[in-house]
Amino acid sequence: MPARRRIDTTAGRAALAAWSAHPPSDPVDRATMATAVRFTLEELAARAPGNSVEVRVPPFAAVQCVAGPRHTRGTPPNVVEMAPEVWLALAVGRSKWDKAITSGSVLASGRRTDLSGLLPLFCDGPPGPGPA
Repeated sequence: MPARRRIDTTAGRAALAAWSAHPPSDPVDRATMATAVRFTLEELAARAPGNSVEVRVPPFAAVQCVAGPRHTRGTPPNVVEMAPEVWLALAVGRSKWDKAITSGSVLASGRRTDLSGLLPLFCDGPPGPGPA
């Protein structure tokens, strides 16, 4: 069963568009950043349903995704963690997975943590109407 959306699609797309329009030197406000992060993480979970990988983007959200063995207690065996700006850049294709891993801006532990085949979720720039 796919994850239930908590962020309205229209609001999520608007937040992502606002983030995309701002240069890194002039970041969006915290609420917009939080909405964009949560929306894109929900999209990741919808496209890759499962519970074998936990993707964390503190302080805003974390999701479990990718089909495979489910963990039930403690720290998941497959964890990916990064800053909100890094996640959004990956989600819209401004950054590449391998470069983010190599630079250390993405911390990934576990055998199932390569998300390169799932990213980007959206093309760079303001997302258009309708499902991605």
